[in-house]
Parts: sequence; structure tokens; C-alpha cells
Amino acid sequence: MKALTWQGTEKVSVESAPDPRIQEPTDAIVRITSTAICGSDLHLYDVLGMYLDPGDILGHEPMGIVEEVGPEVTHIAPGDRVVVPFNISCGHCWMCERGYFAQCETTQVRDEGKGAALFGYTKLYGHVPGAQAEYLRVPQAQFGPIKVPAEHPDERFLFLSDVLTTSWQAFRFTDVPPGGTCAVIGLGPIGQLTARVARHLGAERVIAVDNVPERLEMARRHDIEVIDTRAVDDVPDAIMNFTDGRGADGVVDAVGMEAHGSPLQHLAQRAAGKLPDSVARAAIERFGVDRMAALNTAFDSVRRGGTVSIIGVYGGQANPLPMMDLFDKGVTLRMGQAHVKRWVDEIMPALTGDDDPLGTEDLTTHQLPLTEGPHGYEIFKEKQDGCVKVVLKP
Repeated sequence: MKALTWQGTEKVSVESAPDPRIQEPTDAIVRITSTAICGSDLHLYDVLGMYLDPGDILGHEPMGIVEEVGPEVTHIAPGDRVVVPFNISCGHCWMCERGYFAQCETTQVRDEGKGAALFGYTKLYGHVPGAQAEYLRVPQAQFGPIKVPAEHPDERFLFLSDVLTTSWQAFRFTDVPPGGTCAVIGLGPIGQLTARVARHLGAERVIAVDNVPERLEMARRHDIEVIDTRAVDDVPDAIMNFTDGRGADGVVDAVGMEAHGSPLQHLAQRAAGKLPDSVARAAIERFGVDRMAALNTAFDSVRRGGTVSIIGVYGGQANPLPMMDLFDKGVTLRMGQAHVKRWVDEIMPALTGDDDPLGTEDLTTHQLPLTEGPHGYEIFKEKQDGCVKVVLKP
């Protein structure tokens, strides 16, 4: 089969790889029809190469057609159309029984001290071959794959794999009451859908922050109020002005470790990426500091007693937090990988009707064949050609 592989910092290529096969009775093989490039993939492309080997298959946002199942897989069958969650969970362990599927005890990567294994996401998370490929072996398929109807294009359901379920959790974790205000920092794919979910679930006011014209325009199409950081010197002050000087009830950081506005941390990340892998890993794991500009904006924008939901990915072990201010304001912090299947039943009614209330079909800006995956990474990273979301078609 053909697969998109990591070959070095800011270098990916489409190569031939062995076709996956059933290895365990709980496996399935899925022929991929759509697979997206995630903002988290850009962390691998640019920053976290010390946890990858050349030839590793990337990608964790897939859907397709079931080709084969192991003998213990009964809820899906060959020919079914399925979405595959990005985290690999068993559905029956202590954590899964409580809805913490991103912490599945069956697939936890204990050697690295990490939670559930993820598709296509480094040695830290199980070194599982990813989904930017023609075929995907799906472990724990007795639970994971989500069967979806044949109606509607792939993009109506594809984002259940990560972006939509992650955005749903991001908003749910803010505890914004009906009629309240939610602020979203960053209007990449997660920020876009988080803002729409907030409106759909009853937030009266949704304020989103970014500086990329195409992202701002996309948000406006969905009746989201926007703050363009090119025109505003102080984002928290602007949000205070929107909210009678109080701040937002809940704020979502949808940016993460590669936020703009942290030049020293940016240089440190780039320097770490040029070190030998063993040295770079030690530096990141002991002394790593993320670019904290978006997170600090979230802290300054939330009201007293409010909640900051951190859904952007962070990796630094030495990140400084303004604990005095957070404690004084009584801020609640919630964060973590999305527990994908925890939210699917809530979301599905919004996807299966004739309308599209979450605008899932208005997120993808670029559909490319798998062979053009390297170009997709480049334009997504550099925000070229109005790129907001890339979907690859193997």
C-alpha cells in the first residue's frame, strides 16, 4: 500500500509500506476513504521528531470501509462504513467503564508513563502505524470503530475521529451555562468547531480570537464574534469589554504549544529539534518549555470562578504557570486528550439529519489525493492558499 511517512523535521513523503493484516482476534482492517491532517500532526512535522523514526506512518483522523475483522469483532462487518477514533481504547477496563477512554488501561503506554495508545503518534503513544495510508489495522476494533450511515459525504462524519469530538469535549469542559459566554483562543480546525459547538449547545455569546483572515471569515460565516489580534493590542482587555468587565464564563485554549507570541520558547523548541534524539528527548522531558502565549491569554480572559479548558497540545515539563493569579481568581482548569466515544451518542443527532447544524461540511478547505500529502502539510503549516483543514483521499 501507499502511506504518508515521516522522514525528518519538516519532511514527509509518500512511500510503499506493507499491507496491514489481522494480528489479534480484536483487530479490523479498514480501507481508508478519507483521512485528515491534524494540527497535532504539525507538532510531529516541526517539533517532536525525536520521538519518531524515519518511515513512521502518520495520521489519526480516518474513516473508510471495513475490509476484514477478527473473530472477536462482532459490531462491525466487512462492507460497513466506519469512523475510527484517534485513541485506541478497549471499552471494558476501569477507565473505559467510567468514560475516560483516552486513559484506557488496556492500551496505556506504561513504559513512557502515558495514556491510551494513539494512531500515528510517536513512541510516547505506542508507536502504532497511522492512518494517512490506503489501509489501516485497527486494534481493539471490538469497541473502537463507529459505524455511520451511507448517506452524506465523508466530511459529515470524518471529524468524529478527533476534531469534532475533541471540540465537543473542549466546550463541555468549560461548564459554560446556557446563556453564558465562551471565548475560544485560536481558530484552527479545533477552534472553529469548538465555537460552533458552543453556539449549538446554548452559549449566548461566543467570542473567538485569531489573526488569519480566512479563519476569521470562516468563523463569521457561522455567526461567531471574532477578535482579530492584528487590530487589537490587548485581547483579554477586549474580552473584558465584551463581558461588562467580568471576563468569559469559560475559555478554550485551542492553540497549544506552538502559539505565536513566545519568541524565546520558539527558539528553544527549534534548537531542541536539532539535537540528537536521545539528547533532545531528555531536554524536552526534563526542561521543556512550551510557547505559552495562548494559554496566558486564556488565563487573563476568564472571569473569576470560571473555567479554562485546555485542548491545545502541550508537552513541556517546565512550563511556568501564574499560580497566584489562578488561585486568586478561583479558576478551574480542565484538559486532556478527548475521550472520543464518550461524546459520540450526544453528537450523532446533529450529523444524521438533512441539515448540518455544526457546519461539518464547511471546515475542509483542501481535498487532496494521498500522493499530495507533503504539499498538504506544507500549506497547512504555513497557512497558505487559505488553508484551514486538509483531507487526504487515498
